[in-house]
Amino acid sequence: MPVMHTLAGTARSCVTLMAAAPLLAGFLLDLALGDPYSLPHPVRAVGSLISRTEKVIRKRFAGNLRLGGTILAAIVSAAASGGAFAALYVSYRINVWLGIAVESVMCYYLIAPRCLRDESMKVCRALEEQDIEKARKAVSMIVGRDTAPLDGDGITRAAVETVAENTSDGVTAPLLYIALGGAALGFFYKAVNTMDSMIGYRNEKYVDLGRSAAKLDDAVNFLPSRITAVVMIVSAYLLRYDGRNAFRIWRRDRKKHESPNSAQTESVCAGALDIRLGGDAYYFGKLHRKEYIGDDLRPVEAEDIRRANRLMYGTSLAVLALSVIMRVMIWRKIWL
Repeated sequence: MPVMHTLAGTARSCVTLMAAAPLLAGFLLDLALGDPYSLPHPVRAVGSLISRTEKVIRKRFAGNLRLGGTILAAIVSAAASGGAFAALYVSYRINVWLGIAVESVMCYYLIAPRCLRDESMKVCRALEEQDIEKARKAVSMIVGRDTAPLDGDGITRAAVETVAENTSDGVTAPLLYIALGGAALGFFYKAVNTMDSMIGYRNEKYVDLGRSAAKLDDAVNFLPSRITAVVMIVSAYLLRYDGRNAFRIWRRDRKKHESPNSAQTESVCAGALDIRLGGDAYYFGKLHRKEYIGDDLRPVEAEDIRRANRLMYGTSLAVLALSVIMRVMIWRKIWL
């Protein structure tokens, strides 16, 4: 009996390590290395696949771009998740430690807290240097709106909104999908998210072609955005931001966006920092009327970008812990 208990304990420890290691290693790799632009990146490969597939779809389905867009979304998401699954299957079949190493690298590519922080901090530093043109150029790299009309406050709000929204899109949602289905499911999510960022617009060019991608992105982000918002409220309390106001503004303003998901984390961030986000913005030269999120309790300042990043990291670490627990529980259920 003692031997059996020892073996069972060893098995549980091994399964726990195998389950937790890729998530933890991927997060640590991102903290250490960020996103080196000189190295090949599978998400950029997904973007290239989207562009090439779009050209073919536009030719073959010129008379029915909505159907073509549905086929595009199916091809890209299947290719991304299928390719990742095949690589993981082969790696784990060869050697379990090779599989863990490969999945760890995949997790590293799927989450991007440091990249989000680094790019948004370029905006912060430019604003602190009072170089508005430099700040506009920096923020144009991380937002989809037209940045030419933005003044300093507008640039700050745009950067804070991006950090808040991408806390879910770029970090916590991938972590949760990896926890549920490994890096293969993580790549499915990332493919959908990348399609939305490239073709999920309601302008003349993409209103039909990108419809399926945009709807699919809304669906896959529905639960992660809400989980992230709740965790972000808790993180606001722990970081000694205005947690009570974060909860109040989230309850009031979480639906004040065309997207069913984006205002979830934006509202929490606005409340936690006691600032007002949202408002009208230009996209492709056209003014889009948008509701305000949060209350104008104080003027925005460049330091709010740093505060938003601290909130992003606090939330990300909490969701990382939750994801590790979920993945360990799933693996134990499967293998023990």
